[in-house]
Amino acid sequence: MSTADQTQASASSGEYENEPVPKHALKSGNKFWGMYAGEHAAGTEFMIGPLFLLNGVSLQNIVLGLLVGNLLAVLSWRYLCAPIAARARLTLYNHLERIAGKGLVKIYNLANGILFCFLAGAMITVSATAVGIPFDMPMPSLGDWMPNSTTFVVIVLAVGAVIAVVASLGYETVAKFANIASPWMVLVFLACGLVALKQLGVADMQGLEKVWSESIFIANDGPPESTMGFWSVMFFAWFCNAAMHVGMADLSVFRFAKKASYGWASSAGMYVGHFMAWISAALMLAAQIKINGDTNPVPGPMANNVVGLAGIICVIVAGWTTANPTIYRAGLAFQAMIPGSSRFWATLAAGIIATIAGIFPAFAWKLLTFVGLYGTILAPMGAIIFFDWYFHRKGDAANLHNAVPAKSFNLAVLFAWIIPVGAAVYMIQTQGISAWYFPLPCWIACGILFLIFSGKQKLTAQ
Repeated sequence: MSTADQTQASASSGEYENEPVPKHALKSGNKFWGMYAGEHAAGTEFMIGPLFLLNGVSLQNIVLGLLVGNLLAVLSWRYLCAPIAARARLTLYNHLERIAGKGLVKIYNLANGILFCFLAGAMITVSATAVGIPFDMPMPSLGDWMPNSTTFVVIVLAVGAVIAVVASLGYETVAKFANIASPWMVLVFLACGLVALKQLGVADMQGLEKVWSESIFIANDGPPESTMGFWSVMFFAWFCNAAMHVGMADLSVFRFAKKASYGWASSAGMYVGHFMAWISAALMLAAQIKINGDTNPVPGPMANNVVGLAGIICVIVAGWTTANPTIYRAGLAFQAMIPGSSRFWATLAAGIIATIAGIFPAFAWKLLTFVGLYGTILAPMGAIIFFDWYFHRKGDAANLHNAVPAKSFNLAVLFAWIIPVGAAVYMIQTQGISAWYFPLPCWIACGILFLIFSGKQKLTAQ
């Protein structure tokens, strides 16, 4: 299929994967507020909050760390990602292709798509733990890397099939699904936290701190040596979505925004989801520990213990609202690898991969480490876009739209990316440093190396 045919096909689908989004296709602000609230007050929240508690994070550190880290994340969306998206109006993959060339971007797209699929798979696992309750499904535990029953596998496949189809229908459907689900889910998350507090029997902050510390003590079979303090929580909150804001994956979302100020919509996700919902989920685990001594942070049973059927439904829908846009992004990555391919079928393929990943509970149980690692790998490529936009294009969208890479495989981009990421992965594996500390230094190093290497390329060409 020719470039002109690809452009015509993307325009007719209403997704504009291969061209700038035209003015008549831009979306109003409520589409973004609803989508971010739905995506981030969602499935991951049921896992991350309890994992903080199991890692021995004090109540003070979780509150202060999340307040600061989430603010930095919102500012990253608003001032790094959204301004470029609202001017260039290209998907991440189309934008990057004009800088790095098609050959290199295919490698990046493959890494991007697969990692997004694994994240979506964890959310399918989360939903499955709620769907399985009426079927008396044996719940996976923190020690389970492999599926623990046939029932679990069947339910994951069924849940994944529904999510894959919804995501394949396109951005409008994904946003509509989130807008419908998010207001109700937010209320259920709040209710979960309030009921859990009642179950814990606390009347003031001092009482809550005492119960919180007792829960950590029981979960760790004695006084814990906390592996996460204020700085860990802050950096995790800032960079758990590093691939989306500083990594520029959400160029694909904000290319539909009428104004860059719509980047503030990310605050709906950060403070409703990554603050209130994380803490509520942690309180649910604390209540479960107090009531029956069960330290297994399985979302379905935890939510069922505090608000019953509403909690079960919330876990199911929460997994969907995270997995849907994540699979949508993965589909765009896979589509960009194969010129002329259908976004629908590429997204459906991403959904299938995510569903297979969802069969393995380890992706959910190791979520803290996984999101730090995928941010470390993917986020630095966003620095290429940022530094190119401001230093090479000078913020000129027409310059970018007319750009034709000199080579299909830009070595300056490749080495700027793999040198800091390779060093970071080595240190994570050999030095035991937490992965969420690396997206920022890798991002800065990648951008600087890109300017140095691309400058040398120009001198060589002359």
